[in-house]
Amino acid sequence: MDRNVWCQSLVDRLLDLALDEDIGPGDATTAALFPGAGREAKGFFTARDPGVLAGGEVVSRLYSRLSARYYDDSGAVRVKALLADGTAFTAGTRLLEISGDARVILTGERTALNLLQRLCAVASRTRTYVDRVRGTRAVILDTRKTLPGHRILDKLAVVAGGGSNHRLGLYDMILIKDNHLAAFGGAAAAIRAARQASTLPVMVEVDNLEQLADALTAQPDYVLLDNMTPERLAEAVALTDARVREKGGKRPALEASGGVNLDTVAQVAKSGVDRISVGALTHAAGSLDIGLDFS
Repeated sequence: MDRNVWCQSLVDRLLDLALDEDIGPGDATTAALFPGAGREAKGFFTARDPGVLAGGEVVSRLYSRLSARYYDDSGAVRVKALLADGTAFTAGTRLLEISGDARVILTGERTALNLLQRLCAVASRTRTYVDRVRGTRAVILDTRKTLPGHRILDKLAVVAGGGSNHRLGLYDMILIKDNHLAAFGGAAAAIRAARQASTLPVMVEVDNLEQLADALTAQPDYVLLDNMTPERLAEAVALTDARVREKGGKRPALEASGGVNLDTVAQVAKSGVDRISVGALTHAAGSLDIGLDFS
């Protein structure tokens, strides 16, 4: 299956699960108040907090699936993005306009808000980190520390916030971590074994300069520098650059990871690393305050 098609299928399964979880056999309140079609409504998803927009297309797709599955009309509701994903907004800004069958809008309100609030929170948190490292070479990356089932959406929100995606899952990169090394042996040997078994890019995690020196002999594509201070990271950058000057070959991208937060990320970036992965972009994003106001 084409990767984009497969990713979209994951999103659709998530949206269907979220709708089924909330609606169950039917929306009792809406059915009691609006037993038939015909009542039109219009509303706006409005920010109560400042932030960065992500998830406009997700809300539109959610309502399309809701309309088709529960009300037999995929065109019953129209969602119009008033801002593009990735746009910063202030409190009070109207983000999306929604119009159409009042029953459908009301039935999907909570699920749509849950998704939009989380995705905007991820995008907003990512933008804060990206702003802290501006002027350096470092790119802010997410991790696999995502809400189970929500990974594709979380990673779309990271991109909207100005960050970049690490691997989507276990299938699109070889990442040799500390526990792999503990079970297998040295870093260089593990990299060579991975090269023989796969054509995927290879990353290896190291936690000291001795491991780094060993890993560099096998020319990985990426090196994950785990839980190093900014000073030690700078030493790792210097060691890698010296090795490339001396031996030649392609320089691996160096990625700092572990213990990175808003207070430390600028110093980490100034060490000269190419990438900084931050699990908190997704696992600590929280929820941005957004409401649906009927006009």
